[in-house]
Amino acid sequence: MREDIRRGEVAAVRLAGGVSLGDALAVADPAEWLALDAGARTVAWYRPEALPEWECVAPLPADLAGLDESRLALALCHRDGRVRERAVRRSGSYPGLLPLLVIRATDWAQPVREGARELLRAALDVDTAVALAPLILLVGRRERGAFGVELLGEVLRGVSGERLVPLCTAADRTVRRFAYRLAVEERLLSPAELARAAARDTDAVVQTLCSEAALKAVPADADDDVLQPLLAARNPRARSAGVTALRRLGRAAEAERFLVDRSAVVRACARYVVRQLGGDPLPLYRGRCSDPGDRALPPGAVIGLAECGKRADAGMLWPLLGHPVPAVRARAVAGLRVLDVSDVARLRPLLDDSDPGVVGETAVSLLPSARRLPSEWLMERIGVRWPRHVRVAAFRLLCAGPGIVPLRAAVELLDDADPKLRGRAEQAVRRWHPSADVPRGEAEVAALLDRCERLFDEYVLRRKKWEAGLSHPS
Repeated sequence: MREDIRRGEVAAVRLAGGVSLGDALAVADPAEWLALDAGARTVAWYRPEALPEWECVAPLPADLAGLDESRLALALCHRDGRVRERAVRRSGSYPGLLPLLVIRATDWAQPVREGARELLRAALDVDTAVALAPLILLVGRRERGAFGVELLGEVLRGVSGERLVPLCTAADRTVRRFAYRLAVEERLLSPAELARAAARDTDAVVQTLCSEAALKAVPADADDDVLQPLLAARNPRARSAGVTALRRLGRAAEAERFLVDRSAVVRACARYVVRQLGGDPLPLYRGRCSDPGDRALPPGAVIGLAECGKRADAGMLWPLLGHPVPAVRARAVAGLRVLDVSDVARLRPLLDDSDPGVVGETAVSLLPSARRLPSEWLMERIGVRWPRHVRVAAFRLLCAGPGIVPLRAAVELLDDADPKLRGRAEQAVRRWHPSADVPRGEAEVAALLDRCERLFDEYVLRRKKWEAGLSHPS
């Protein structure tokens, strides 16, 4: 925030020196206008009685007579509301100052605010509305910003879908959300266009809005031009909407292929459709997982079996811990956890797996049983000769262990070359407190705390030692 204001201060000084708006700031960036507005009023904190830097360079005339666009921009940002009011009245013939009128339309001073709103309403057409939409929506978050957003909606309501394309493809997701909401309300885009937007956009709100609107706008026998983009979408929200729509079309067979989708929400929707159309997904899952050597086994089938199966189905998951595909092994571990089935002895070897996903899932599954794992075995695996994902998992399990074990492991990593592991170790040391099973006055605790004394000030270290029975609290 401070960097933005400083950038605005520099722009204000350049404008005071006669530089044009386009050369003083990036006029297409809404944040630049807000920075200018804030920077033009900023004074040094240690000299609150002083003037802003640009006013020392070239102060404005009292009547604002003869000001060019650059200097009038500074007047619109002036700290004195009376100056801003006079500047608003002179701004109507300068289209380049419209962004500042958008900001002044939210001004705390009513005369300034009302004057800016009047000029803005007269000047805003479709072209300027599209250009100013990012700034209007950004300023619209302010206390008095609703006027600009409502005016933007009035101007753009009823235009063709092509005019909204720049807003629908804007980098700012707030702009895209506004544009698609308007397009849905005014029916400016066809169902097929909405479906493609839902499949393409990266924002969850746009995905949901467009997919629901696309399916609502088509008849019961949904056109494949609408359905196929949703079913083929990369994002799970669009795919789940398309899969759910298969129910009203009675296309259970097509829903079945999504039972093994990589997304949990898509799998759940597929199971719903299959059941609603008279099928049972559980036998389908069991059939897919019946051959533990099947290299074509989809990982989604493994976790899907656990999501709708019974504890007895764990018998089909245990053999998959040795599957050649890492994703299948990882989903098998996760599936056993979903079924609330655990065996420390059988899961423990997977902490040495070559795949980070398998090791991560195994660590999560073993966390409740961390005290049953040999601490010496885990301590060995935080050593530098092991892959990073093994070291991270071993340290996580050690930190969940009893008594002195977490402190011992954390101190071991305090000088590690890996900055993230080193940071986690420092946090673990700071969080450590002796539990009831740590003997008071334990010499190893004293030695470990001395090795990490740089992490504490004198008082905190003394308190740590006192908690461990190593010193007097004073």
